[in-house]
Amino acid sequence: MKKTLLALGLGTAMSVAAATAATAGTLADVKAKGFVQCGVSQGLPGFSNADSKGNWAGLDVDICRGIAAAVFGDATKVKYTPLSSKERFTALQSGEIDVLSRNTTWTATRDTALGLNFAGVNYYDGQGFMVRKSLGVTSALQLGGAAVCTNTGTTTELNVADYFRANNMKFEVVAFEKSDEVVGAYDKGRCDVYTTDASGLYAQRLKLTNSKDHIVLPEIISKEPLGPVVRQGDDQWFNLVKWTLNAMINAEEMGVTSANVDSMLTSKNPAVLRLVGKEGSFGENLGVGNDWAYNIIKQVGNYGESFDRNVGPKTPLGIARGVNALWSKGGIMYAPPIR
Repeated sequence: MKKTLLALGLGTAMSVAAATAATAGTLADVKAKGFVQCGVSQGLPGFSNADSKGNWAGLDVDICRGIAAAVFGDATKVKYTPLSSKERFTALQSGEIDVLSRNTTWTATRDTALGLNFAGVNYYDGQGFMVRKSLGVTSALQLGGAAVCTNTGTTTELNVADYFRANNMKFEVVAFEKSDEVVGAYDKGRCDVYTTDASGLYAQRLKLTNSKDHIVLPEIISKEPLGPVVRQGDDQWFNLVKWTLNAMINAEEMGVTSANVDSMLTSKNPAVLRLVGKEGSFGENLGVGNDWAYNIIKQVGNYGESFDRNVGPKTPLGIARGVNALWSKGGIMYAPPIR
C-alpha cells in the first residue's frame, strides 16, 4: 500500500479510492433519482451548448440523451452540469455527476491515475491554431514569439509547449480557466493565437465579434480522441455508457435511423434484429430493457444523424466527417458488434 501511495502521490491515490468506493451501483442510483446527471462544457457550440431557454444540444449532449433513452426509454431525463476543464474530473470523482461527456481527451494518465474510465471515442480530434487573417500567417511554423491563449487544466498547454520547443520557437502562454474567458481575451487582442482542439476552434470562432476575420491554420499537432468518461469500479455503468455509443455507431453502419427504426423491427437481418431488441437479451445483460438501443436510435438517432445535426457540413461549424466517417467509408469510426 505504501508503494502504491508513493507511486501515485497520496492525493491521487485517495481520489482513486474515493472514486472507486463511490461508484457501486451507479445505474441503480440513476434509476432511483429518475435522471442522468451529465457533466458538459460551459458552452461549446456543436458539442454541448445551451440555448436561451436552457435547452442543451450537441454531439456530447446526444451521448447523455442516449444513456437516458437506454435507461428510462426517455431521452429527456437528463440534468446537465456545466463544468470548466479544471472542475470536470473532480466533479466525476466526487459523484456530483454520473458521466462526463465534455470534449475530453482520452490519455494514459486520465485513464489510469484518476480513477476514471473512458467509454469510447465519439469524436477523433487534434489540436490546432487560430489566428487573425490580418497577421498574414499561413502556417503554425510562423508563430515564433507569439502570445498564445488557451485553457488551464487541459492537454493543450503541454502540446503547445512541446510543439514550440520541438520547432525551436519562443512563445508566451496566456491561460484562463473558463473557455469564454479564453475566447474573450483572444477576441480583444490579448494574444495572437488561440489554440485548442480543432473542433473547438471552429465552434468558438462563432462567438468572435467578426468570425470571418479569423482562420484555422492547417497544422494538427496532436491526437485528441474525445469521449465520455465514467468512474472506475462500476463495470455495469461503464458497459452501459460504452454500448450507448456503440449502438449509435452500429446503427449508422446498418442503415438504421430515427426515421426507419420502426420498420427495422421486422428486418430479415439478424444483426439488425439484435440491435433493435427483437433477438437476444443484450439489454438484460446491461441492466436495462431489451429495447434500449431502439430507444436510443428512435429518440436520438444514429451516430451519423447526431454528427450531421450538430457539427456537420450543413451546420454553422461546417465540419466534414473526415476521420470520423465510418471505417467502411474511409474513416476510423468503428464499433464492436452486438452479438
